[in-house]
Amino acid sequence: MKKQFVIVLILIAISSCGKKEEVKFEAFSPEAFAYDLGDSWEVNATVNVRGFKGILAEDEVSASLDFSVDFVNPDGEISKNIFNDSREVREIEINYLQLESQFELDSTYVEGIYTIIFNIKDNNTGNSTSVEVEVKLEK
Repeated sequence: MKKQFVIVLILIAISSCGKKEEVKFEAFSPEAFAYDLGDSWEVNATVNVRGFKGILAEDEVSASLDFSVDFVNPDGEISKNIFNDSREVREIEINYLQLESQFELDSTYVEGIYTIIFNIKDNNTGNSTSVEVEVKLEK
């Protein structure tokens, strides 16, 4: 009986180790901060991304992401592509990437709560995702 129990435990351990769970392409942990510069605002925003496809080449994994930032004012008006960039990385192992954006807003932007929308595309698969974060402009 003990041998059967041990064999069952070993089979369970082997089968659970053999399955690698695929991570969904997603953006997580967005953060945003705004700084009053007197006659303008500086906005810094970051987001982490995981689940993108890495392509193995020369013992390194290569990942390529494009991203843009939309900015939504308190009235719901959207400024599209206020910031855009791409990120290409070659490393031995990549679990997630942090994307950063920094942009200035002129004095026409008044105090209030705004929304930043990160639009992210995995260039290796064509998959896209987005995530929102609020930022408060205050003096």
